[in-house]
Amino acid sequence: MQWLTIFNLVMIVIFLAAFSYRVVYTFIRMFGRDPEYNEIKMHRFAVMISARNEELVIGHLIDSIKAQDYPSELIDIYVVADNCTDSTAEVSRQHGAVVYERFNEKEIGKGYALKYLMDNFQGDYPDKEYDGYFIFDADNLLSTNYITEMNKVFSSGVNIVTGYRNAKNLSDNWISAAYGIFFLYESEHANRVRNRLGSSCFVSGTGYLFSDKLLKEHGGWKWFKICEDLEFTVEMMQDGERIAYCHDAVLYDEQPLSFEDSIFQRTRWLKGNVAAIREYWPGLMKRLFSKGGFSVYDFLMNMSPLVIFTFAAVVNLIGIIIGGCTGQDITPFLIFYGAIVGIIYVTMYMMGLTVFITEKDRIHCPLGKRILYSFTFPIYMFSFIIVLFLVFFGKTEWRPIKHDKAIDISEIENNK
Repeated sequence: MQWLTIFNLVMIVIFLAAFSYRVVYTFIRMFGRDPEYNEIKMHRFAVMISARNEELVIGHLIDSIKAQDYPSELIDIYVVADNCTDSTAEVSRQHGAVVYERFNEKEIGKGYALKYLMDNFQGDYPDKEYDGYFIFDADNLLSTNYITEMNKVFSSGVNIVTGYRNAKNLSDNWISAAYGIFFLYESEHANRVRNRLGSSCFVSGTGYLFSDKLLKEHGGWKWFKICEDLEFTVEMMQDGERIAYCHDAVLYDEQPLSFEDSIFQRTRWLKGNVAAIREYWPGLMKRLFSKGGFSVYDFLMNMSPLVIFTFAAVVNLIGIIIGGCTGQDITPFLIFYGAIVGIIYVTMYMMGLTVFITEKDRIHCPLGKRILYSFTFPIYMFSFIIVLFLVFFGKTEWRPIKHDKAIDISEIENNK
């Protein structure tokens, strides 16, 4: 089974050569400095919210927007109640949003809903001009200084800004905790470092701002894939647009609690990643070898560990089966694989522990649960192997995930 040994050595070398730069990220996160934003212009913003059967939570989001310390006359709130069968539209109107109801079972997804919303309010209010547009999900909550802080970065001249993504139900169970750790790590140990380096960050589903100038350059909203945020990010990278990050703009969202919902949601996300990369591959490759290409490389490497490990696992499983059937001694390989799994587990554990240490003042979770969830986080990460298998061999359709964590932003901020 010498061929399998050679294969594993090659895969290890490829992985270390391609991904070792992330070690540098750790030091930049610890010792680097954030850009300073001194010149501030008061911009006018439209807030866009796509909601489907979110009557329990959307009122709290709208209230958190209205409670911002940014001038209220510069913020307009628009909601699209997308194929709703509950009182989402009514609740949104009661809390002060302009609401449009959409019923379309053919064009399903957040991207289509956002276009419908934008087309309608731009048609109904042609005299209202906006400098930028915020995208939020109905289950989100905003810290009271969220828009003020985002505007500071936006005033520096960038066209896209993403913020700090926290979880309002991180302490509920090990699934919601794993999501929270994942997004906190992406915010502070990836996007914050990228911003310090002047590289492009990644938009992550919700809580981002883009300029009216950028929207007009692209002929309006046109991102409709399963993961419209990922498609948006990839096209911006292809075009050489830099996505900035705001550490002080804190957004809370609700994470799934069941393993089944988690698997389904992550399968949809990863399938969206694959679809976006497949479509934009030529442009990404062109950008990779030109100015600003590091952002593209970083984006591609963000997915590489999962793909490499899964591919290597499949090849090794086949090798072990062949070796066992032909009477070869596979014990050394089993020991080797056990060691690799152990190393990956420890790495993922350290990733979760690092988040709990660096973000301790922003994580609302008892100490005992923090200790427990740092050990369960690697299990969540290992389950991505199931997700990757479903991406290539399963069928994925959009379906809503129930949000019922109906709390006010003051409940979170008062519990700090």
